[in-house]
Amino acid sequence: MDVEAYLAEARTLVVDEIRTLTPADSRWTGGLYGLVLDYPLRGAKALRPALCIATARMLGAPLDAVVPTAAALELYHNAFLVHDDVEDESLTRRGRPSLPAEHGVPISVNVGDALLGLAMRPLAQNAREIGAGRALGVLEVLAEMALRTAEGQALELGWIRRNAWALGDRDYVHMVWLKTAWYSFLAPMRCGLVVADGQRLQLAVNRTASMLGIAFQLQDDVLNLQERARYGKEVAGDLWEGKRTLILLHALARAHGAERQLALDILAKPRAQKEAAEIDWLLDFVHRHGGLDHAAAAARAHADRAARAFAAVAAAVPDSVHRDFVHGLIGYVATRSW
Repeated sequence: MDVEAYLAEARTLVVDEIRTLTPADSRWTGGLYGLVLDYPLRGAKALRPALCIATARMLGAPLDAVVPTAAALELYHNAFLVHDDVEDESLTRRGRPSLPAEHGVPISVNVGDALLGLAMRPLAQNAREIGAGRALGVLEVLAEMALRTAEGQALELGWIRRNAWALGDRDYVHMVWLKTAWYSFLAPMRCGLVVADGQRLQLAVNRTASMLGIAFQLQDDVLNLQERARYGKEVAGDLWEGKRTLILLHALARAHGAERQLALDILAKPRAQKEAAEIDWLLDFVHRHGGLDHAAAAARAHADRAARAFAAVAAAVPDSVHRDFVHGLIGYVATRSW
């Protein structure tokens, strides 16, 4: 199964839908809608809309019934990215300067808010496309997604604010389940179930999506510390920002004395006070203590759990390219290079 080809096809569908939904700029809009389209039009995987489409289609829903929901998910995703870049002071997004770096915080926050507002349009259209009952079901999933994502972000930001490092693997995994798994995997797949009226498979889908989301974030953490041509974020950005990752938690748990204290001292500094030589030292630190290997192994283990959970879903639906895509994605998330 060519996972990237399926992703590319879904991206084309959703970008076309988003272009249709987005108003044209005029003298009265202050250039807002050009900036609203900035992140959605940058090169991206379109993972969330693809998962939503594949889940609905493998259960027999027509394409037209699911595209509005898929577009809403992509708009939510890009809104979260804009706000995340503000909160993390990220300099790069998808290989280009982030919106906060290029246009400042106030404009970026406003663009994120506009993306959230624009996401309401296709959700309102759902009442006509799939009926009021299913449209309400999609809204309920997205409402829970928004809260779970905010809860995960609150945990992570709180750890950074308190300079908390007395954390274990379970703390990290729970935060990731809230912050990443919910909006990147659980919500897209559950929305697909609602559109196709396939809630009978919700337990197996929940397990599949949860394990996939954790594996995806673990691999993302690994990629962040590796030089890769297709990786669109700032390399080592997690170290500059002092993010709690399984990689760092594992390395810190195995370090002692002055070495461990030096790592904590560097990580405690605000981004603007860190130096490139200190980030290079942290990179060597996590390599020497097996942090990347530990996270990569954990990503593979969670992907294996997702595969076992998805076997129950696969047995209940007909053979199709859409089912094959979800199955192929399970191996892809833990081995991807971007």
